Amino acid sequence: MSHIVIDVQNLGKAYRIGLKEKRSETLIGAIWSALKKPIRNLRNLNNLKKFNQQDDEDIFWANRNISFKVNEGEVLGIIGKNGAGKSTLLKLLSRITEPTEGKIEIEGNVASLLEVGTGFNPELSGKENVYLNGTILGLTKKEVDARYDEIVEFSGIEKFMETPVKRYSSGMKVRLAFAVAAHLDPEILIIDEVLAVGDAEFQKKCLGKVHSVASKEGRTVLFVSHDMAAIKSLCTRALLLQGGTIIRDGNPNEVVDFYLKNANVAVEHGFFIDASKRKGNGKFQITGLEFLNSKMEQLSILESGMDLNIKLYYRCFEKGVNPIINLIIRNNLQIEIGNLLSRVSYNGVMKLNEEGYVVCHIPKLPLMQGRYSIDLIMKYDFVLTDEVENIITIDVEKGDYYGTGKIIESMRDGILINHSWKVS
Repeated sequence: MSHIVIDVQNLGKAYRIGLKEKRSETLIGAIWSALKKPIRNLRNLNNLKKFNQQDDEDIFWANRNISFKVNEGEVLGIIGKNGAGKSTLLKLLSRITEPTEGKIEIEGNVASLLEVGTGFNPELSGKENVYLNGTILGLTKKEVDARYDEIVEFSGIEKFMETPVKRYSSGMKVRLAFAVAAHLDPEILIIDEVLAVGDAEFQKKCLGKVHSVASKEGRTVLFVSHDMAAIKSLCTRALLLQGGTIIRDGNPNEVVDFYLKNANVAVEHGFFIDASKRKGNGKFQITGLEFLNSKMEQLSILESGMDLNIKLYYRCFEKGVNPIINLIIRNNLQIEIGNLLSRVSYNGVMKLNEEGYVVCHIPKLPLMQGRYSIDLIMKYDFVLTDEVENIITIDVEKGDYYGTGKIIESMRDGILINHSWKVS
């Protein structure tokens, strides 16, 4: 029978946020508002931690109605778009912040790696912080002594262990923090996306250690990441958060696939394009766009290396149009990094009906993790018929593009190049 080490029931965390103050339109109203302001401020101060009126407009629920259990030895991946409540949930489980409602029962000591340098005293040296963290986890000096050399070797910052942590770079802090969290033998290890700060070599090292901690040492790991390949390969189970609550719980592959298809992002797919954004003579126009996977299922988030179809709906005002379609991909700095051009990749004459769709197939999406925008340019007889800047914005998550289980971490918003190596 599985042994439960984490039991979360009806968990919720609310924050009271500031609202824009309403300004009076009359002089009398402004004077009356100024007179009432001290009383109003005192009332707001007293209500800061009271959430009786749960529908108040100044109350924001970062997490709500969260219930799940974690068994000993499980590796639980937690995914979701930015703002879904992942980090808040980990802070609640780490007891960094208290829940507004619900309860958490945890059996065993917990080590958390949530932000760069979490738990470090900046005035103490790296060595002193190792012993401080060991003491917090309930270890004796002798027990920390036995692990110290291994911690230092893993961190790779031997020369700086006597230096105050306040002089460390963010990369050095995360190296030491992970080394301490992973080697002081906590029964439960909680890791946020903080590993994204480290370089590619160290991230690979950390993921290997997470795998070792879970599979060989049988400890419990909670792991938040935007790296879908890591979630699939490392985790035995995954949770998908959306709007502060759990909407999917189960097999990592199934949860990741559901996330890519159904995550609630700001972009709507299959949308119709605002005519005011267009340039051109309008004789041939793209009216809508969708992203589809290999099964022709609609996607809202993409993954590096996936088989992708871009479905473009069109309308022609002349019969037999043979257009040139160009999709320009830009990174988050609006730098052009790629083109999808029908004139060079389509073999034959693309004669279209009055209305329909065309599909651009990308066998392996070569975009790295990040946010991208797409511009559309359409020409017919070398005359501009349709042009729309930033027709859509897309989010791409990390994926195993090369099929090797190794993920490139050192860059964002870039292009992956399909290649191979041979040794003679």
